[in-house]
Amino acid sequence: MSATTEATARHAADSHDVIRVLGARVNNLKDVSVELPKRRLTVFTGVSGSGKSSLVFATIAAESQRLINETYSAFLQGFMPSLTRPEVDLLEGLTTAIIVDQERMGANPRSTVGTATDANAMLRILFSRLGTPHIGPPTAFSFNVPTRKASGVMSTEKAGGRVEKAVVRDAVYLGGMCPRCEGMGSVSDFDLTALYDDSKSLAEGALTVPGYSMDGWYGRLFQGIGLDLDKPIAKYTKKELNTLLYEEPTKIKVEGINLTYEGVIPKVQKTMLSKDIDALQPHVRRFVERVITFQTCPECEGTRLTPEARSSRIKGKNIADLCEMQISDLAAWVRKLEQPSVAPLLTGLQHLLDSFTEIGLGYLSLDRSAGTLSGGEAQRTKMIRHLGSSLTDVTYVFDEPTVGLHPHDIERMNGLLLQLRDKGNTVLVVEHKPETIAIADHVVDLGPGAGTGGGVVCFEGTVEELRTSDTVTGRHFGYRASVKDEVRSASGVLEVRGASTHNLQDVDVDVPLGVLCVLTGVAGSGKSSLVTGSIAGREGVVVVDQGAIKGSRRSNPATYTGLLEPIRKAFAKANGVKPALFSSNSEGACPTCNGAGVIFIDLGVMATVESPCEECEGRRFQASVLEYTLGGRNIAEVLAMSVAEAEQFFAAGEAKVPAAHTILDRLADVGLGYLSLGQPLTTLSGGERQRLKLATQMAEKGSVYVLDEPTTGLHLADVENLLGLLDRLVDSGRSVIVIEHHQAVMAHADWIIDLGPGAGRDGGRVVFEGTPADLVADRSTLTGQHLAAYVGR
Repeated sequence: MSATTEATARHAADSHDVIRVLGARVNNLKDVSVELPKRRLTVFTGVSGSGKSSLVFATIAAESQRLINETYSAFLQGFMPSLTRPEVDLLEGLTTAIIVDQERMGANPRSTVGTATDANAMLRILFSRLGTPHIGPPTAFSFNVPTRKASGVMSTEKAGGRVEKAVVRDAVYLGGMCPRCEGMGSVSDFDLTALYDDSKSLAEGALTVPGYSMDGWYGRLFQGIGLDLDKPIAKYTKKELNTLLYEEPTKIKVEGINLTYEGVIPKVQKTMLSKDIDALQPHVRRFVERVITFQTCPECEGTRLTPEARSSRIKGKNIADLCEMQISDLAAWVRKLEQPSVAPLLTGLQHLLDSFTEIGLGYLSLDRSAGTLSGGEAQRTKMIRHLGSSLTDVTYVFDEPTVGLHPHDIERMNGLLLQLRDKGNTVLVVEHKPETIAIADHVVDLGPGAGTGGGVVCFEGTVEELRTSDTVTGRHFGYRASVKDEVRSASGVLEVRGASTHNLQDVDVDVPLGVLCVLTGVAGSGKSSLVTGSIAGREGVVVVDQGAIKGSRRSNPATYTGLLEPIRKAFAKANGVKPALFSSNSEGACPTCNGAGVIFIDLGVMATVESPCEECEGRRFQASVLEYTLGGRNIAEVLAMSVAEAEQFFAAGEAKVPAAHTILDRLADVGLGYLSLGQPLTTLSGGERQRLKLATQMAEKGSVYVLDEPTTGLHLADVENLLGLLDRLVDSGRSVIVIEHHQAVMAHADWIIDLGPGAGRDGGRVVFEGTPADLVADRSTLTGQHLAAYVGR
């Protein structure tokens, strides 16, 4: 065999055993090249923003998905998302990638845990076969299918494999949606006193609905339907008020244009109430919360189903009863069913429900709204469908699978990751927790810093080699926070009495003020229920949760935090022009790309090509706007600055802008000094998005801050910085309440409230209150045992 042939054979063999990446330059990656062993567990580490997600998700997984899509016909590709090839020189050895990320499971209020998995579909089939009385096909038990009644439907009954007789059933239902609430489980009512001020006229701004300006088309529509814009609403006749509020869609002509007028209330119902409230823009959400009250539907009692669907039962239970059960209890109920006619269905349903318990989600119920799941719960719910898969040699990609998990639950998650690997799959995990890094076969550490200071492979090798490496991750891998010798004393308490939200069992607890208080407990023990049901909403309480940041590609840290406003005004004042010129979404936008900075070329059934705008060279602004400067920099140059650079720039001299400097100080305070002001929000990592939200909400005039797992997405080194920030908040006179699983935060607390002892029905009680030192000494709870092991006591 020639040397060339041997080299070719060796290269072919290597490609079967490794995923080879050469010259990756996506986002901040700097010509990254790595070889990842197949059928092994590889963990990617590094500080938040170091390039982990850019390498794993935006390069490896994205190219795998793009190549799979290319196997379909051009016609079918036209219906798929357009994926461009990642900026990388070579990618070899890719296998089918299955991404299991932390993206919330959609904001559709009709989506539940049961509908998001196959559980509801299986139960509907089960009831259509075994439920008595028989009421119809599987859709008769679906709250997403409108109720329709079919009479005189022919069906056949078989005996011995042949048709024995035809039967006419009097009533068969084809859908199970409750007509009163349309399958939502709740009905809404409007507080008319909050919807409008009847002492004002429409022209004076009587309506409080966001976007209802009388200067635009709404004013013309109201006039077109015959309403007097200058008459106070209190003086409207009954008919005029009905037209304003309740009019059904009506065709009218305004200024020669055919338009449709619709009353304010049906319009709000369609545009705002048809979406999950968390998906609305903040100002719209505040309007909805103020004006609209939600209550359980009186007809279906919150089950979303028709009386007929609820009348059909199996062993005394209807489908709503089963969906309301804790999943671990439902699994036990299904296990007792013995029906040979549906044996395969029962086997599949049993496996699915057991998987929920196995993955630590047995405390959920199938009727739980999917939009209320945390990022970690959503990720584990998606993971369920892969546990029983017969596929092998697949690449599974996980984004911090330990998010939202108590140290006790992390051991179980580690076992599931190893289980996927041992079936012959390649498992790629982006992770910060040392417990999960420790089980890796291979570690890739990116850094050394974040943003432009990252994007380089600092280490590649085994866990043992990582421990002795002189990298940020290596140096912090064995770090353990110690329990504080002295703790702060409370200045007061928030009294919680009889808390019973979700699984809370009539909880009485005093939450101390003026200190760092940490709420702990296994996932599903009731921590978030205690906060949302009994603490959030009180005067002075500011909740920084894990809800997604809403924003498009045009949104960036400057627009999200409100930083751009004082900057635009400073530019306008310095140059004697309008502030709108310094917005890429307004008058100053490049006319060629409309301020996007890129041009999208639609190639029909082929992929859409994205390229930098040649007119503005990606800077988003008109050339004439860029001639205006502040402190020697134009607006595009300012937006290209990092937070740290801008902090100095706006601190003194001609460019001194105190309002901008205050916001930049907060961004630097939460560890985002490396972010550029104009970086699209869509490119930020999960940890970066949460800290951006924290920096923004720190500006609110609150005395009590509630943080939901602020260590999410934080590297071991960054956790120390977070603890410093929490201390500064408390020392400034604020009270800080943190829901957290990270032992370093527990050890640093002044006071711990531990809920449990288990999850769901087995939780919901306060099992410990006291200092971290007392919790370690007590060791009577799972949290105490893990914290004691962490601090080495």
